[in-house]
Amino acid sequence: MVADISYGAGIPGDAELRLCGDLSGGKRALELGVSDWFNSIAFARAGAKAIAVDPDAAKISEMRRRADDAEVTVQCHVADLADLGEITSGTCQVVVAAHTLADVDDLGRLLRQVHRVLEPSMPFVISLDHPFSTVTDTTPYGTGARTVASWFTALSRANFRVDQVHELGASGNAPSTLLLRARKEGS
Repeated sequence: MVADISYGAGIPGDAELRLCGDLSGGKRALELGVSDWFNSIAFARAGAKAIAVDPDAAKISEMRRRADDAEVTVQCHVADLADLGEITSGTCQVVVAAHTLADVDDLGRLLRQVHRVLEPSMPFVISLDHPFSTVTDTTPYGTGARTVASWFTALSRANFRVDQVHELGASGNAPSTLLLRARKEGS
């Protein structure tokens, strides 16, 4: 079953884009950073074993409340996004980070941890504000958010292969959202 996963306001979700695949049958799905869309609940409703990790205890508390209201189970952890020690290596079939990685200081460490918890060839789906969406005459490309090239380089160095790129939404003359699906390579 395809989950009703949201990658951002005003852009297509996973029901249309189909980046995560079928989550039924108890597949393990990790929401890396609790997004405004509480995707772990969508994972659980689709039949996945949902896991949510976020450093903000209030977000985890809200996730627990919403999961109770939805009558689904979400395993919740208050932890830095790069501290995935509570998750056994090679046990997740999908990881989704919907607009939650912009402020990560050590992206390489985070990507290595995601690589560790994913099964080989499984997807890591990332949505973020498109780096072009903030470009102005006073804020040239590359001075704010990570560039598209820096995302590709970081993912490649962590042994991920990007197999889908979507530039979605409207923000003036540039897309508002960059959506990447990267697959774990190696073991």
